[in-house]
Amino acid sequence: MEPPECPVCLQSYDGECTLPRVLSCGHTACEECLTNIPKKFPDTIRCPACTVLVKFPPQGPSALPKNIDLLRLFPSSSNLTPESTRNSKKSSFEFVTRSWSDDFYATWKDRVLLLDAVSVEGEGSDFASSSSRLCGCLKGDDDSKVSLLRVASFQRDGCDSVFEFSYVLRMISCLWGMEEGERDELDMIMCVQQRGVSKVFGLWGDLKNGVLYLVGEKLTDFSWEEFDNNLTEDDASCLAVMGMQLCEALVSLHKEGVSAGCLSFSCVKFDEFGNAFVDLIELLETGRNVNGLIISEETSSCGKPVGALEMGLILNILVKNGFFMSFEVLFELLKKQNLLITQASSKCLVSYSSDVWPVCFLLLVLLGGKRFPEELIESVSGVDSKECERKIEDLLVLYTGVREKLYSTLESKLSGKFKSMFEILRQCCCLDPQARPVLTDLWKCSRELVMNHRFSSMFALEKKKPGKRKEFCLVLGELCRLVVVGSKEVEEDLPEEGESDKDFVGRLSEGKIKSKDLRGHQDSVTGLAVGDGFLFSSSLDKNIHIWSLKDFSHVHTFKGHQDKVMALIYIKGTESVCVSGDGGGGIFVWSTSFPLEEQPLRKWYEPKDWRYSGIHALAYSGDGYVYSGSGDNTIKAWSLQDGKLVCTMTGHKSVVSTLVVLNGVLYSGSWDGTVRLWSLSDHSFLTVLGEETQGIVRSILSLAADGGTLVAAYQNGDIQIWRDDTSMKSMQIQSSAILSVALNDKWLFTGGWDKTVNVQELSGDEISLECTHVGSIPGSSVVTSLLYWEGKLFAGFADKTIKVYYSGR
Repeated sequence: MEPPECPVCLQSYDGECTLPRVLSCGHTACEECLTNIPKKFPDTIRCPACTVLVKFPPQGPSALPKNIDLLRLFPSSSNLTPESTRNSKKSSFEFVTRSWSDDFYATWKDRVLLLDAVSVEGEGSDFASSSSRLCGCLKGDDDSKVSLLRVASFQRDGCDSVFEFSYVLRMISCLWGMEEGERDELDMIMCVQQRGVSKVFGLWGDLKNGVLYLVGEKLTDFSWEEFDNNLTEDDASCLAVMGMQLCEALVSLHKEGVSAGCLSFSCVKFDEFGNAFVDLIELLETGRNVNGLIISEETSSCGKPVGALEMGLILNILVKNGFFMSFEVLFELLKKQNLLITQASSKCLVSYSSDVWPVCFLLLVLLGGKRFPEELIESVSGVDSKECERKIEDLLVLYTGVREKLYSTLESKLSGKFKSMFEILRQCCCLDPQARPVLTDLWKCSRELVMNHRFSSMFALEKKKPGKRKEFCLVLGELCRLVVVGSKEVEEDLPEEGESDKDFVGRLSEGKIKSKDLRGHQDSVTGLAVGDGFLFSSSLDKNIHIWSLKDFSHVHTFKGHQDKVMALIYIKGTESVCVSGDGGGGIFVWSTSFPLEEQPLRKWYEPKDWRYSGIHALAYSGDGYVYSGSGDNTIKAWSLQDGKLVCTMTGHKSVVSTLVVLNGVLYSGSWDGTVRLWSLSDHSFLTVLGEETQGIVRSILSLAADGGTLVAAYQNGDIQIWRDDTSMKSMQIQSSAILSVALNDKWLFTGGWDKTVNVQELSGDEISLECTHVGSIPGSSVVTSLLYWEGKLFAGFADKTIKVYYSGR
């Protein structure tokens, strides 16, 4: 058998170098380890075995007694260090079942804008609820103008549901319900932070209409109607600068793995300095408009599959509406819609070079003036009719006609100083994507027209480097298939009026909160406890009701109190009992064994004077002592067996309102705003948490503890959270007093004067702690008591009712 060893350093005791010292809790550690253990509070130390705070002599561990038995004997089963109750595993019940992971939540939570961060123009109108894109204002110092693009839908406000998810979690739930492809595209778009590309601020949810919007920067629109056929040299220089900036913006998008695939004049915006930007929101809207035109009634009349005649009609419609895209992008788009004939001769793949064609198109329209689109439509129509008469089904012949028209425009418009630009734009019109110049070449040519050649070597546009990042084309993406035609939604994922999102309801049903009312009390409910298959409830009506946990039916009533019952606990043991305390100082012990009796097993009363306001809190330590927190500012320890007063603990300056036992320490909360810690072994004072602040009254009304976590609820709506007696978090979660708090593993429940049960989720590690508002359960009255047990939340209200909330299908 191995010799006994220190539980900290694992060195065997030898009586010289490793000397065993006994703590007041009964556990042993070596003298050196006890010297080095951090001491958060004066004259106290946390036992390394059971984690209980115990008294520690000022002289150090040498003043503690040696464990002579360990030096003489081999350890037996009775000498083994008991496992810390804090680390013991217990079953965990999910109050709100969620499908997404913590990593998913961490990725998206900071991208959701606050509910009041955005104001929508025309809010409340029919247009605001049906339009795919809206305008609004981002509230702040400068109230920036923003564009809002609809990306998803969720369940509207006003639905018949007991539990209401918080705003942020409703948005997270909505994002989780999106298709993975849509979500990946949204993630890439929101990661774009490049020069020349408009900013994306985040996501915002319209709770009234149930719509999730992508919010982006709104810049000045471009008015291309100002260009005419009389293009001067200065205009051409301005055009070259615009071409440079467009190339820079699109190359920036390529660095993020995003290609546009399609451009229109609405995609080009300007800031206050006249710099051209590519608007991401408009790019997505343009992609949706293109998809909408292709599946619209106007083009659907052309029939399926699409041949040369039908392609000519589609090209005419796109040009007429100012949408420019390369032939390979259009072909791919038609393939996705199952509209393209299999004999089509296009075998080119969509790539970053596909963005060169629409840039060239846009610049040529500016060069050609207002009449250019009309002439282009005429050339497309002429080629279409001619080739259809010859029964030629090769769709590329249409783009050949378009290219010839572009060549003629280049020859007539670009001469003299801009002759060098003619060749690069002519190459951009090539049908073969591999033969086209890249955007950096077009940028370099445009730059040389407006910058002295001596300085041109000083600047270079970084090319997109190949990598492992996923790439996608916006106009071909899933987000651009969320099309709105008029006011009718044609995307399957968006529900029609009166029809809820099936995926969302399916996910919600996994964690849908149901409720059941328990009625019987004649006054406000003051306390709740669970044990032996029963729910015990106390009330100001001086009675204690007993309810079955199987069907929540009323089983029995304990009667006998002459004053309002203010505290209630259940004690499991050889003789399980329920203990209650009233405003007159009476402590009653009730048997919970069948047959249930109306009279208590025993009772006793606290001594009181004219200042006394009764018993406000009860707790049990497991060693045979019942602790009461009283209106005389003291905590008293009573023998459960005979009701004898064992000890009175003083120190609080006001009413002791709440008591909890955790890891061998009694925690007492008071109206004086402090939490005091008391040793259960000798009832001595250990330390205080939360010192009083002069001039500020912040009374503690409720405490809850679980594992190593302690939560205090205050009169002003604040909560404070400690882990292992170290303050981790302090925040306001309600605007008024929190009367009750319950804690189970990661779930924190609070209720009070705001008539709402708020649900928080705790997460984090030993260094940091996050408290996330998950949702709320609105009530009809003040919440006076809370209890969480095995996936069920019990809430007592001032209107005499008890509600049971639980997750179920």
